[in-house]
Amino acid sequence: MKKSDNDTRKQRILDVSVSLFIHYGYDKTTIGDIAREASVSKGTIYQYFDNKESLFEELLTREMQSYGEVWLDILEADPDGGTLAGMYKAMLYAMNHNAFISAMFKQDHHVFGSYLRQPNNFIQRTQAQQSESPRFAFVKMMQDAGAIRQDIDAKVIAHIMNMLVYGLVSMDDIMPSDQIPPIE
Repeated sequence: MKKSDNDTRKQRILDVSVSLFIHYGYDKTTIGDIAREASVSKGTIYQYFDNKESLFEELLTREMQSYGEVWLDILEADPDGGTLAGMYKAMLYAMNHNAFISAMFKQDHHVFGSYLRQPNNFIQRTQAQQSESPRFAFVKMMQDAGAIRQDIDAKVIAHIMNMLVYGLVSMDDIMPSDQIPPIE
């Protein structure tokens, strides 16, 4: 079956979907819920997507692209954007800007639910394509270029960076929001 090419309607469906998935989670959000919120029929959704999983995976791709664009905009606007600290800060700001990406990064079971247990899901496929973590590869590349210190194992630096990121994106799960200062 040929999928529809009306991009405006498709983007509206994805926009509605992201807010529903964040609020109710993958398991509790149905195609019917998405259709109702997007003011389209379920059949219209199936013109664009084979099923809820394919819609969700297209949403993951779109949100990753959006995250990358925000990250790059922040990076380019920052006078220290070319430094490791500047790149890291831009990444944290961009992640904080997108609740879906934060949920993906920490593999939030409320948002992602049973999708995370599906064999060969988008996240598993993406991780399988990488022989090493992207953060480790980045740190190693920066060390090889002499941009960051070389006397600490790149895996250790990448692990510390991961701890910081996971801590920052998970703080709202364990602390009251009024006790967390603005990320800026």
